Amino acid sequence: MAIQCFSHLGVCVSDLERAERFYVRGLGFAREADLRVQGEPSDTLLDLKETDLQAVYLTRDGVRVELLHYRSPGTLAGARPRAMNELGLTHLSLRVEDLEESLRTCAEAGGEVLLGTRIGAPAQGAGAAFVLDPDGTRIELVETPGDPTRPPGASS
Repeated sequence: MAIQCFSHLGVCVSDLERAERFYVRGLGFAREADLRVQGEPSDTLLDLKETDLQAVYLTRDGVRVELLHYRSPGTLAGARPRAMNELGLTHLSLRVEDLEESLRTCAEAGGEVLLGTRIGAPAQGAGAAFVLDPDGTRIELVETPGDPTRPPGASS
């Protein structure tokens, strides 16, 4: 296969400054670059008309997220929050050291904590919950003991 590596994950946002503030302050991403494109060839690539797009690239732990703000043709509102069994990308997931602190930080940065999703096993130092970014994208925060460079449940 000719694929070289993972490039980025795109998230469409209604307010670029608000979204960047959430991802940087709430989730610890760092701004890497920005991009502005208009018209062709972006209209063709994105299958849109009269494209005027401003994007910000953020990185964390080797993962790049592209926040996409369409000045034109605008954005389309979707279900909020998206159902976890809806086809397509369902969520981003991040391991955290302290779930309670992370939930508080996300809320202070403009996110919404979905309290009904909170689960935990305090005796094992484990727990998880979902938050929504300012536009409703689900983000799972997982606190679990062990090596944070390995996915939860991965064997050595």
